[in-house]
Amino acid sequence: MLSFSLNLFAQNSNGVEMADALRSSGKIYVVVSVISVVFIGLAMYLFSIDRRLKKIEKSEQ
Repeated sequence: MLSFSLNLFAQNSNGVEMADALRSSGKIYVVVSVISVVFIGLAMYLFSIDRRLKKIEKSEQ
C-alpha cells in the first residue's frame, strides 16, 4: 500500500524547466560554482573556529 501511495507523489517526467533553461544557457556552471564557493567558505570557517577552540581548550589545561 505504501509503495502505491508514494507513486502518487512522484514528479512528472517532463523535467525541471528552470534547470533546463540554466543548462541550455550555460548559467548552470555559475550556479554550481557559487554554491561550491559558499560551501568551501563555510567549511574553512568551521575548521578555523575548531582550531581556535582547540587552542583555547589547550591553554586552559
